[in-house]
Amino acid sequence: MSDVLKSTNEEPEKLHIDDLASDHSSETTTTRKELWSYYLYYVGNNGLSGFNFGPSQFQNLLFLAGYDPTQEPFTAPCNDNGCVLPYLGRVRDINSIVLLTNGISFAIQALLLLTIGAWADYGRWRPNITIFFTLLAVGVSFGWLGVDKPEQWRAGTALYILGLIAYQCSLTFWTAAFPGLARDLPDVKQSLCEVNASEKSVQDHARLASLSRNRVSNISFAVCSLGEVIILAVMVGILKGLKSDESTQNNTKAFSVLIAFSGGVWCMVAILFTFLYEAEPTMAVLCALPWFFFERRRSGLTLPPGTTYLTIGFMQVYAALRECMKLRQTFLYLLFYFLMGDVLNTTVTVIGTLQNSVVAYSTLQLTLLLIVGIVAQGLGIYLFWLVQKKWKISTKAMVSFNAFWIIILTIWGLIGVHTDKFGFKHVWEIWLYQVFYGLMVCPWYAYSQTMISEVSPSPQMFLFFALFSVVGKTSAFIGPFVSSAIITASGNNDNMPFAFLFGLLFFLWMVDVEKSRVECEEFIMAEGDRAAFKTHDLVAA
Repeated sequence: MSDVLKSTNEEPEKLHIDDLASDHSSETTTTRKELWSYYLYYVGNNGLSGFNFGPSQFQNLLFLAGYDPTQEPFTAPCNDNGCVLPYLGRVRDINSIVLLTNGISFAIQALLLLTIGAWADYGRWRPNITIFFTLLAVGVSFGWLGVDKPEQWRAGTALYILGLIAYQCSLTFWTAAFPGLARDLPDVKQSLCEVNASEKSVQDHARLASLSRNRVSNISFAVCSLGEVIILAVMVGILKGLKSDESTQNNTKAFSVLIAFSGGVWCMVAILFTFLYEAEPTMAVLCALPWFFFERRRSGLTLPPGTTYLTIGFMQVYAALRECMKLRQTFLYLLFYFLMGDVLNTTVTVIGTLQNSVVAYSTLQLTLLLIVGIVAQGLGIYLFWLVQKKWKISTKAMVSFNAFWIIILTIWGLIGVHTDKFGFKHVWEIWLYQVFYGLMVCPWYAYSQTMISEVSPSPQMFLFFALFSVVGKTSAFIGPFVSSAIITASGNNDNMPFAFLFGLLFFLWMVDVEKSRVECEEFIMAEGDRAAFKTHDLVAA
């Protein structure tokens, strides 16, 4: 703890050389409208449909369609003896099915990001891709209205996979925009001018640039949390109207209604923003969110000779791996990001399956739990930001502090392997988990993204974001596959994957981010003329 908080006495974080040399020569200034439309996008893409209620409804349908493994197949409903279904060639525990399906979804996401992830660097593609995946996510959300019966669990599987892909891909391309937004903030651009005029030190500008990236990232999460609380409060009213607790049938139908409502919120946010800023209503609603209307089209790279949009993604990753091996500390951070992403993604997925079982798939219980969790999340992220802002704590220190609490979360689940008294086995633990997760763990999602921008060469920012995204998705689908196999091999012990997750955490302490920053500076100077990393051929994006 003391090592983390002593960052105020550390040597100031170094500024990337290219930040002073050109800073992409950006003539675009981030406006208030653009910044707030960026924040509001996250209120719409809040994950309630694809990341929260979608998985819960999927698992609920599996439970209702499954059977007791101690009896003849499909002769007795699921109970305390377990719940299994035939899936992909063998009979599996339904929690194992959820994890395996998660792995399939994340594998598809990784392939997509390898193919189209690089388009964020080139031409006009990134906004169009975000629009496509946003509309797909909304369409999938409304598609759940037709899937609310146990025998439709196979259709639910398809919607679950599509929903996760659409949610994660739209989120990835939205996230990739924040370093540019922070770089073009008026105070950051003014600070850069002062440095060039020898009126401000490089170190002071570095602190401001770093804090600005953290500000955009953290406030977007805090605004999302506030919006989610309002949405969830409305959902409680919907559940009361549907009388979700009166029968299993009502509860299952309520899941699908909530997913559709969450998708519809994207249009509601657009209409609200239209009134606030007098935007063109047709355009705002058509594109689902004002972000698509107010986003400034910043410069992108031209395609290198001999490449196409279908091949550039694979060539870009190959070039990064070939050219960047000298960035040893950056690749150590890449390893850190891979392992931490694997630990956290899989831990949350495993806890989610346990949570659904503990509360018996009650839509009302899950909604109330989410309200508590989202309130805690908003408080946690904003408090982390206030502390960082007041004491000028480095991003590295904030990430390290987050890692400590993720370790605690994993140990919590690990205890449940050999006891039924603790380890996400009781309703009170689930309530406590929501508070703990929101306050102490959720800031990771903001700081881990900011950290990528801190250790990546600025001219190739999108390239490295794509590389880190692919690595993140790879870890996300490997973890569920391994966890699913562990559950099956351990006699359907749903807590056993925590042992695997805890073991991975010992690799995290190898990363020296400060050395990574120095290597990035040297890399920019040494590799600036190579074709794979040219930055002077910019086109209007």
